[in-house]
Formats: sequence, C-alpha cells, structure tokens
Amino acid sequence: MMLKLLKYVVGIDMASSDFEACMVKMDISCEIHKIAGKSFSNTLSGFKLFFAWVQKNHLQKEINLSFVVEATGVYHEQFAWFLFQKKQNLSVVLPSKTKFYLKSKGQRSKTDKLDARGLAAFGAEQKLEYWEPFSKELYRLRALTRHLEALQGTKTQISNQLHALKHGMFQVKEVIKSLNQTLKYLEKQIAKMKEEIEQTVLNDEKLAKKAVLLSSIKGVGLLSVAIIIAETNAFTLFKSRKQLTGYAGYDIIENQSGKKVGKSRISKQGNVHIRRAMHFPSLNVVRHNVGGFKSLQERIYERTGLKMKGYVAVQRKLLCLFYTLWKNNEEFDPNINQKKAAQSEDGAALDTQKSEMENCVL
Repeated sequence: MMLKLLKYVVGIDMASSDFEACMVKMDISCEIHKIAGKSFSNTLSGFKLFFAWVQKNHLQKEINLSFVVEATGVYHEQFAWFLFQKKQNLSVVLPSKTKFYLKSKGQRSKTDKLDARGLAAFGAEQKLEYWEPFSKELYRLRALTRHLEALQGTKTQISNQLHALKHGMFQVKEVIKSLNQTLKYLEKQIAKMKEEIEQTVLNDEKLAKKAVLLSSIKGVGLLSVAIIIAETNAFTLFKSRKQLTGYAGYDIIENQSGKKVGKSRISKQGNVHIRRAMHFPSLNVVRHNVGGFKSLQERIYERTGLKMKGYVAVQRKLLCLFYTLWKNNEEFDPNINQKKAAQSEDGAALDTQKSEMENCVL
C-alpha cells in the first residue's frame, strides 16, 4: 500500500563547479524518506540534466514539489534563475538557518551528500518562502559596488607598494612612474564607478526614495547605503534584525560554561561586504554624536578596553537601524528619546526607531 504523501523536496548543496542534490518525500505521518541523490555540474547543461532527473523521480505529479538551496555567495544564482524560469518553487535560505537545524538533528559530520539531504529535510519540515530574483537594477548595483570595492583594494595595494619603494635604499624611476600611472588610472575608474552607483540609485524612483531614508542619518553617505541595499537585496531575505545581523556576521558568539566566562565576539561568518561598508558610517555617527551611538561606543570601550569593539557594536546597531528605517519607510529622527529599555531582539513585529535607539547595547 502506497503511503499518502504531503510533499516532495529537493535539497541542493551548491559549490562553484558542481552541486549535490537529494530528493526526499514526506508522508502524511510527517516521516521523511530519501528517494534519490546525485551530483551535477554547476553549468546550464548540468541544470538540464538535474531537471530531467527530478522529473524522473517525481512520480506523483499532483504532489507539491519544491527546492531548497543555501545562499552561498553567487554560486547558486544561475541555478536559482534556471528554476525560476521553469516556474518551480525554490527557497533560498540563509546558511545560519540550516546550520542550526542540522545541529538540532544531531548531524556532526559534514559532507556534500549529508548537507543536501539536510536541506531537503529542512524544506520538508519547515514552511519556507519562495525565492524571487533581484531586480535588474539591484544586480547592476551589486556588480558596481563590488567592482568599486575591488578597485579601492587594488589602489591601497599599489599605494603601499609605491610608499615602500620610495623609502627603499634604491629607487627605480621606471617602476615608480608605472605605479603612479596605475594609481591615476585607478582613481579615474573609482570616480567613474562612484558616479555610476549614484546614478543607478537615483534613476530608480523607489530605490532613490528608500536610499534617502537611510542617508538621512548624519554621517551616512549614499555610497554606503547603496552597498547595504545591494548586498541585502533591499532587505527582502530578512524578517528580523537577528536574521540580518547573522547574515552580516554580527551575530554574537558567547563563550560561557559553568563558572568559566570567556570573551564574547561576533562570528564574522557572514557577508564581509556589509561589514566593510559599515566601517566609515560607524566612525562618522560617533564623531557627529548621532543618537546614542557615541555613548554606546564609549560604554563598550570602558567595559572591554578595546576601542574597535565599541565601533563594531555601533556598526551592528546602525545596521539594525537601517533595517528599521527601510521597513517602516521613515526618515531618521535624531530627537528620539534615548533612555534605556529592555526589548526583544527578535523583531517579531517591525521595530521602531525609539526601540532601536533605546537598546544601544551589545
């Protein structure tokens, strides 16, 4: 007798060159059974072979079929777009979600096959939202901001090389000339990319209005806002501040067991582009004494003796404020009452500016 099924789910563990797929089925008693697993290349031809394999194993077409993949950099994006064009139900989940799910299931080993099966089981047990692609403008914005970041990194590298050469025992004029020419070229490219980024934001009416909300905070520039918008897909993946800070690598790792109390730290296991973009805005809001950010930085510094840890706390809180302003569609109010109050970080409902500024603690 065939068990009545509730759903079919395919979990995909994606890598740069290939991916592991695992199909499971959930019956009416919520038991999960593996159907099949297979590896495919992360190419268009691999996607086509994968889809044919799925159709072969999806025996009961009337039963819902869905796909689950982790948001792994950019390696999943062509695959996600392929399934979207096929009008399939795909969920793109944050790695932190599946990591804690697999731990809760007692999975200690880590292989591509186990991860693919874990993703499939996660999709079967959870009610996940279906993915929709970035708008063309957001893809363009992310490409531009990441290219700008690469150009600035190269400029710093060349500047350091030039500085070292000028202070060396012997100076080679040809090399110095070449480095100076390279720097001038990079400076022109950086200026051009900044202009392109600004125009990309301002040419999109909805994007421009939202960007103005975030840049209404004194010390926060349009460029930093553009990076945050591009890297978070305009905050569409996130339902709470906790999810956002985890994605950015600002989630707090505690180190405490019994009487032993170690140092707490941020995980840094998240989007490095966001953390880099938050560096200068955090310095600016403290320097301009915006809201409660200066007192937050000073409080953390006094407690830990580490000035940078205070600024990291500001980065985290400022990012949460960005999220609040964006979701609530409002400008920053510098006159918000800054008295402390205890409030949940889950953000089950949309947070207010007041709660953000009242909870400037790490």
